[in-house]
Amino acid sequence: MEVDPTSTVGGGVEDVYGEDRATEDQLITPWTVSVASGYTLLRDPHHNKGLAFTEKERDAHYLRGLLPPAIATQETQEKKLMHNLRHYEVPLQRYMAMMDLQERNERLFYKLLIDNVEELLPVVYTPTVGEACQKYGSIFRRPQGLYISLKEKGKILEVLKNWPEKSIQVIVVTDGERILGLGDLGCQGMGIPVGKLALYTALGGVRPSACLPITIDVGTNNEDLLKNEFYIGLRQRRATGQEYSDFLHEFMAAVKQNYGENVLIQFEDFANHNAFYLLEKYRTTHLVFNDDIQGTAAVVLAGVVAALRLVGGTLAEHTFLFFGAGEAGTGIAELIALAISKQAKASTEESRKKIWLVDSKGLIVSSRKESLPQFKKSYAHEHEPVKNLLDAIEAIKPTVLIGSAGVGQAFTQEVIEAMTSFNEKPVILALSNPTSQSECTAEQAYTWSKGRALFASGSPFDPVEYNGKKYVPGQANNAYIFPGFGLGLVISGAIRVHDEMLLAASEALGHQVTKENFEKGLIYPPFLNIRKISANIAANVAAKAYELGLASRLPRPKDLVKYAVSCMYTPVYRSYR
Repeated sequence: MEVDPTSTVGGGVEDVYGEDRATEDQLITPWTVSVASGYTLLRDPHHNKGLAFTEKERDAHYLRGLLPPAIATQETQEKKLMHNLRHYEVPLQRYMAMMDLQERNERLFYKLLIDNVEELLPVVYTPTVGEACQKYGSIFRRPQGLYISLKEKGKILEVLKNWPEKSIQVIVVTDGERILGLGDLGCQGMGIPVGKLALYTALGGVRPSACLPITIDVGTNNEDLLKNEFYIGLRQRRATGQEYSDFLHEFMAAVKQNYGENVLIQFEDFANHNAFYLLEKYRTTHLVFNDDIQGTAAVVLAGVVAALRLVGGTLAEHTFLFFGAGEAGTGIAELIALAISKQAKASTEESRKKIWLVDSKGLIVSSRKESLPQFKKSYAHEHEPVKNLLDAIEAIKPTVLIGSAGVGQAFTQEVIEAMTSFNEKPVILALSNPTSQSECTAEQAYTWSKGRALFASGSPFDPVEYNGKKYVPGQANNAYIFPGFGLGLVISGAIRVHDEMLLAASEALGHQVTKENFEKGLIYPPFLNIRKISANIAANVAAKAYELGLASRLPRPKDLVKYAVSCMYTPVYRSYR
């Protein structure tokens, strides 16, 4: 079976695999590619079209009798599947139906996700993916991605070679220790890399064959899983210390050896200590990105910058209070500090003084410095000790309150009312996922602030009616940033990630918020336009990579937005001849 090399879809230039050219390095350009026919073709998710095979294709590829006689367009198939999905009462059933579709007909899966992004994003990603990870052992059908366990020590390079696709551009990897706000789910954390990479393709246009989900299994400390007969991972306590870092080092070296300098490795849902250590250790030798630290930071900074267009004042004129000082909280704080220092032409040390953090022991202050882990020390400012969040708000009087501690309902009525008492428009971001861990709901934020809060959350909330006015809560979702960010790195051939690229991504997202969005209370643009948003982010990130001399794909394209769009994978069916 051959793919028509001349067809083009969606303005992109096609490569021979029927993928859009740009996210594929075209070192060799054969004009046709052979794919199995007949029954095998119908079992191949990359090329199967189900009832959409035409009469001519059914003759050419030995499909006569293997399909019912009706011929359906991709649009009809999409309509039928959405109809079926909407009939499922339980979100996990929708998740499983989507995963089944991905394993059966890849292009239809992405078509569905792109065309119905606002409806299906919570199904394939947070919050439903959290429940899916908790039950992954029970719902496990066929592996998606690579599982690299301690059993493979010394053989990781061989394991990578077992993956059928050779040209990988993005790897999302987890060790399952801190999945969303749900804790250690061990090997069952695989739902996260699988979900993230589906979004890399749907929202950022990186072709599916260039994406590789990986779970590193070093054991789990979750007693329930260790006792669960359906658990799919190693039944042992987590490896730590030297054994852990040696294993990760072997993995990082093998990835670079197998896929080269330009493969993006995105760390996902590692525990705090490992997340900071790995990012710090490999940022100078590999193309690495931690979505929990850097992606969250970029998306939150974009929301804050957009909110300030309504509230007024520069970043440096505002005071930020964080509830939560883990990887998300300190990552956001660092990027805001960097943005303030660039705007105000001040040192980062000086800029950090506008930012205060509250952890489980209270306000982080200088008298606690000795007992703090390294990543919190920069925020230990001079102040008397303060035990809880409410007292910290009274003492610091922040204009922006950001929650990232994974403690549900931590923003109580008193907290929101205190914020409203000295702010005309308090900016309140309840970022913890999934919904059960959110610091407060949209309804609580709008009701307790009497409709004055500018609110966004990590998980989706429905619009809220208050005093006859409809408020649409924004979602500070990393899915705004990482797909476009990754695409920008891929199309520029970037070899390292620099903090200024994160600022570039943030700026691009902040600029997409329109006057109409603001009128509804939104500080993020609607997800409906996500591919356009991602193309703009990719262009901004690529421009920064070229400017910093970190891009290897030369010469630089003249119009980076246009180039990014031409590079995006489109899931429309190809014609086979």
